Amino acid sequence: MNVLTVMDGGRSTPPRPERMLPPWRHVLLVVAHPDDETFGLGAVAARLAAAGKMVHVLCFTHGEASTLNAGHADLHAARARELRQAADELGVTSVRLLGYEDGHLAAAAPAELAGHVSRLAASTGAEGLLVFDDTGITGHPDHQAATRAALDAAGAAGLPVLAWALLESIAAQLRAETGVAFAGQPADRMDFCIRVHRARQRRAALAHASQVSPAAVVWRRLQLQGDCEHLRWLRPPRPGS
Repeated sequence: MNVLTVMDGGRSTPPRPERMLPPWRHVLLVVAHPDDETFGLGAVAARLAAAGKMVHVLCFTHGEASTLNAGHADLHAARARELRQAADELGVTSVRLLGYEDGHLAAAAPAELAGHVSRLAASTGAEGLLVFDDTGITGHPDHQAATRAALDAAGAAGLPVLAWALLESIAAQLRAETGVAFAGQPADRMDFCIRVHRARQRRAALAHASQVSPAAVVWRRLQLQGDCEHLRWLRPPRPGS
């Protein structure tokens, strides 16, 4: 955790999560698919952008393997457009979209994936990386591969990595309601509880027209999360930084 445990009469008290994000001026979001930057990281990205921070997105795939496509669009092209429209809505500064095969990101060479992160982090002056939790949130191997690439790159560059995570209580509720294998973390493993406004995230979600519908799980998840996004350090800042 990012603060020390408090001792109270010989009992340890879990630390209170931080309410303020790190004072990074340049942040790099590393995700696997178009819509991850919005459905997962959108509220935090919008808050950073609204505070004048430079938010950059690296997305490894076009998300062309999605089974959600009510409009029968060419997903390779459509999801690229949707990503850029959603990024504009969130206030993102730049987007780098790569062409790795959707659903097979874990098969790519780890050093190659990390290299993309390292180069973009260096060129944008990123002071920290924002990713999905290492559970993958839904256990998706592409999510996990993108987070591993960020961690590998961060280790070489000495950058901190902050992950968006779900409380286990919320993940359990979603599993029960939807059957999707959401993975959560206990409250005492969370380092931040960031208050967010979700209007821009919701508008950006609607930009992902091929992937969202009135019955989409994302709306229920946002309802359960309320105005709090939980984050945890996967690679904390170096002491004194």
